[in-house]
Amino acid sequence: MQISITSAGGILSLLDEQNENSKIYALNKLNTLVDVFWAEIADSVAKVESLYEEETFKHRELAALVSSKVYYHLGSFDNALSYALGAGSLFNVNDKTEYVETIISHCIDKYTKFQVEKFQNEQSSMHVDQRLENIVNRMFQRCFDDKKYKQAIGIALETRRIDIFEKAIKESSNTNDILSYAFKITMQLLQNRKFRTVVLQTLVKLYLNLHVPDFINVCQCLIFLDDPDAVADILQKLVRGTTDQMLMAYQIGFDLYESATQQFLNKIQDSLRVQAPIPIIVEKKDEQQISSTSNQTEAMETNQDERVTSPTTAKDAGTSMIQPTKDPKTLQQEHKEKVDSLPQEQKQLQERIEKMLIILSGDITIGLHMQFLIKNNHADLLILKQVKDAVRNSICHTATVIANGYMLCGTTSDQFFRDNLEWLARATNWAKFTAAASLGVIHKGHIKEALNLMSAYLPKDSMGNSPFAEGGGLYALGLIHANHGGDIMDYLLNQLRSTQAPQTDTVRHGACLGLGLAAMGTARSDIYELLKTNLFLEDAVTGEAAGIAMGLVMLGTGSAQAIDD
Repeated sequence: MQISITSAGGILSLLDEQNENSKIYALNKLNTLVDVFWAEIADSVAKVESLYEEETFKHRELAALVSSKVYYHLGSFDNALSYALGAGSLFNVNDKTEYVETIISHCIDKYTKFQVEKFQNEQSSMHVDQRLENIVNRMFQRCFDDKKYKQAIGIALETRRIDIFEKAIKESSNTNDILSYAFKITMQLLQNRKFRTVVLQTLVKLYLNLHVPDFINVCQCLIFLDDPDAVADILQKLVRGTTDQMLMAYQIGFDLYESATQQFLNKIQDSLRVQAPIPIIVEKKDEQQISSTSNQTEAMETNQDERVTSPTTAKDAGTSMIQPTKDPKTLQQEHKEKVDSLPQEQKQLQERIEKMLIILSGDITIGLHMQFLIKNNHADLLILKQVKDAVRNSICHTATVIANGYMLCGTTSDQFFRDNLEWLARATNWAKFTAAASLGVIHKGHIKEALNLMSAYLPKDSMGNSPFAEGGGLYALGLIHANHGGDIMDYLLNQLRSTQAPQTDTVRHGACLGLGLAAMGTARSDIYELLKTNLFLEDAVTGEAAGIAMGLVMLGTGSAQAIDD
């Protein structure tokens, strides 16, 4: 017959016995009864603690375990964890009890705090309790035994354990899936940039050590590591390889244009140019050329098509030398003759690198996006007409103009404006600025014809246009060339520096916004300094646009100087 115990008092009295076996028996019984009689045992917990503190007592770990459970039920988790550490191997991390799960959670939190502080301060003399680390290691082993690799990766990142992070990925049966998961949580959850850099470097190593290296994801990691030279080396190896490797290089190029900043892409292009069989040298404009005044505007408009479509530019066809004193057709022919004179293998490499440069320039991507939007343009202009006729006031006039820009973004279809020129002419002041700027939204990506399309709204030597229209026109150029500046950056620089005629605040406002969009992510110091000069003008309208543009130019750089400014 089984006798139910109604009190732990008798067992607790055994702790006062001199016989060590009686104490051991009492501890074993208390360990099984503590979840029921913890309140009663709590009154005598000092006796249990004294056994743990007694160096000669052989079952100190058992006494620590009982004490830990008592403090757990009392809600004193710090004391519970402290005694659980003293319990050593008797604290079984594989138990599924609430007590074990709670102590492990508290243990991980404390270990994480130590590890984060240690990582952030490498010179710190702080040492993690080895017993604490042992429990965490046993918990990691439990994850590996249960094949819960994603859980192990998550905790490893929290506790700054790169060794466990690597081990979890290597032991997983589905390496590609676990690597994708690791990259995703690294970019979404890790806030500490220093540690994220360490993790990304580890991911690069793991991607490269795969049976078939995953260069696409390697390059994505290298973007966030800001290592364009490493990306250029990978592309260089791939374009020299098989047809499949060449196609992979092209795909990486398209991905890079979608993901990387202009500054990053320019560095890759520069590296590829010098490694071509016939080095591709790009003309660098000096400060005097860049600061030329706006009397060159019309010449730039006239020559825009020739410059953009000519295969002698580095972006379009990557010729061997750009010399302004020679005719573009002559340069193109000279370059073609040089390429034709190369051995077949070198000729093929030259062609591949030139194609790579075209892809990285974004011209193909922009062209395809524009063609897609043009072919799939199903905007109903009748809706706009009904909106225009429904309410006739200035607020709705501006709203209709903006709606037209959104509906037809990138389609190059400005038919609504052409059909309603008289209505559009009613716009005044900032409404006129918005109307001109909306053309930039409609013609987004229409780079080759940008200056011709916007010529009616751009500043000229002769007075005529409204300053609001001119400011909107310059802003529109920036919208057309957003994140793909090219030559238009120099044109906008000229307009912002122009001293040919007094500039109004609205023109400078549009020029700053346009320049910021075109130079987005380039981190060009000359553009940044010019914008900063406009920021410090005693003009709120110009200053607001300059401040926004400065942020766009330095986008993604984390520049300490820009933050201080």
